[in-house]
Amino acid sequence: MKKIIKYLFLALFAGFTMVSCDFLDVVPAEKASDKDAFSSPKAAERFLYSCYGYIPQINMVQTCLDFSGDEIISPFTQESYVKFAEGVYTSGNLIISYWNDLFLGIRQCYLLKKNITSVPRIDQATIDSYVAQADFLIAYFHMLLIKCYGPVVLVKELPVLDTPKDNLLGRTSYDECVQWTCDMFDDAARRLPATRTGSEYGLATSVAAKALKARLLLYAASPLFNGNTEYYSDFVNTDGSSLMPLSYDENKWKKAADAALEAINLAESNGYSLYEMREGDLSGYPEPQDLTQRTLRFTFMDKDNSKEVLFAETRKAGAYGLQPKSLPYLSDGSWNGVAPTLTMVERFYTKNGLPIDEDPEFDYQNRFSVVPFPDGATYGEGQTIKLNVDREPRFYAWIAFQNGYYECQTESKENAYVAKAERAEGKKWLTDFTEQGNCGKQGRNNNYSKTGYLNKKGVHPGVAASKSQKEPSKDYPWPVIRLAELYLSYAEACIAYNKDGYLEKGMVKLDRIRERAGLLSVKDSWKNAKNPIVSYEGNGGLNGKLTEIVRQERMIELYLEQQNFWDIRRWKLGDKYFNVPVKGMNIDATDINGFATVKTLPDVRNFDTPRQYLLPIPAAEVSKNPNMVQNPNY
Repeated sequence: MKKIIKYLFLALFAGFTMVSCDFLDVVPAEKASDKDAFSSPKAAERFLYSCYGYIPQINMVQTCLDFSGDEIISPFTQESYVKFAEGVYTSGNLIISYWNDLFLGIRQCYLLKKNITSVPRIDQATIDSYVAQADFLIAYFHMLLIKCYGPVVLVKELPVLDTPKDNLLGRTSYDECVQWTCDMFDDAARRLPATRTGSEYGLATSVAAKALKARLLLYAASPLFNGNTEYYSDFVNTDGSSLMPLSYDENKWKKAADAALEAINLAESNGYSLYEMREGDLSGYPEPQDLTQRTLRFTFMDKDNSKEVLFAETRKAGAYGLQPKSLPYLSDGSWNGVAPTLTMVERFYTKNGLPIDEDPEFDYQNRFSVVPFPDGATYGEGQTIKLNVDREPRFYAWIAFQNGYYECQTESKENAYVAKAERAEGKKWLTDFTEQGNCGKQGRNNNYSKTGYLNKKGVHPGVAASKSQKEPSKDYPWPVIRLAELYLSYAEACIAYNKDGYLEKGMVKLDRIRERAGLLSVKDSWKNAKNPIVSYEGNGGLNGKLTEIVRQERMIELYLEQQNFWDIRRWKLGDKYFNVPVKGMNIDATDINGFATVKTLPDVRNFDTPRQYLLPIPAAEVSKNPNMVQNPNY
């Protein structure tokens, strides 16, 4: 893995800065000679890894588009993902864009395919492996482009650099883009191994290809892309043909469900499974103590034992990763700034597996009152607000709140990394978000939680947080896609299709996710809701109550896993979620009674419907290509 990480980092650096590396003069590829790039098997290997380097690094918070959803808010106003959420981007001022880099990655892959057979002393098995991986990456890069821009330019062969502008490729219809990309994934899957271990972990597999294909088909079935005449009836190509499908096709949901099930079956037949921690596992990290919370916290961080991650990002994020930005403040390297919004906090279920406004046992109207923790609570001590009590295990595993525990390690009791920290046994911290608390603002204009909450998901409890530890983090592969997502995708597609027994099959997978999270099944939970559901009949379909339920389940389970930004778009709910004020608790208060007041933050969040459902193609690309159509309203 270390070798791959090294090459990926160097290749990514080269691709983004457009200068060549000492180890390999192949980026930009058009400036490298075939002799240099393919002079030996080792050089060819490095070229292959440089192709992976064009995958956007999703664990780098500051430039990752995926963190611009409604899950978190941050004081790091200079960073691109914060600016992007303000909605001020245009085709001439992109803020974050993947268009050019992904097409460079596609070209890099085709260069490998063209030249790999000319490498001296390379064996046929290696050639076949590299070509299969290149085809996987070509499909993946196209998939990422489709996710961002809708219908794109299909690059089916190595582009010729001096092509006359009148012959430059234009965009292909959305459905054709999806079908061609799925075919590429299928073709690559036939030639790839199902699993990779050791130094090959993180490279393409057949399981990853099928899983990503399933994700793409779920997007294609969703309201934004499936018969959306409201937004795209006039979205046409240069020849006047429609670029988006204008007729709703319910069978796209069946296709998505079948693809998800195919990926699930392939994964599970090759040893992948939902992660479950056992008593005694990872005994060196005793917190959190509750076994369900431990399972949830370590789901994809227990890299030696978790079989749930199907494709992973193996590059290190360093100082700009999620861990140092989520930990309580330390002037030497942890920044106290990845703060869940009040919307996200309220999205988690109660301990009874219900939304907080549907659980008759949860005092919703008084949820901001100050209360003591229940006797025997394992998630905090003293007083907190009612909203933080009697919630589901995922809330306690992933969210830090007033007088709750933040699990991380220290070197000694004398070397506490937060000056005013209270802690238990050097393994967890008692978090105080009031103005002078150990996680409070303390007069700073940066590096503080804006909402009175901090993120814990993705922060390893084994992080050695202390004054002598710079930029504290503990490296592990970050999930690009994991088995739980496939379960949820299958459930969503089955519920929407709602025919031929699909709904019931989908609910089995949905309930399995809930079971792992320590919750009862949907039916057993919702029969006790304020607005009960006693039968699936009449609650399926795209507009049924079960669709609402599976969407909320997905937003909880995949919190901060780069899905929220895209899911809300494909559901056509951008105006509901992205165009609303951000709220949090009163972090300027000096005690908990003052803290327990909801405040509207001054942060600007704008979403322009329908324009911003798709990202803008760079204006320069449209200007130089007469066959290129810009996305609507840019």
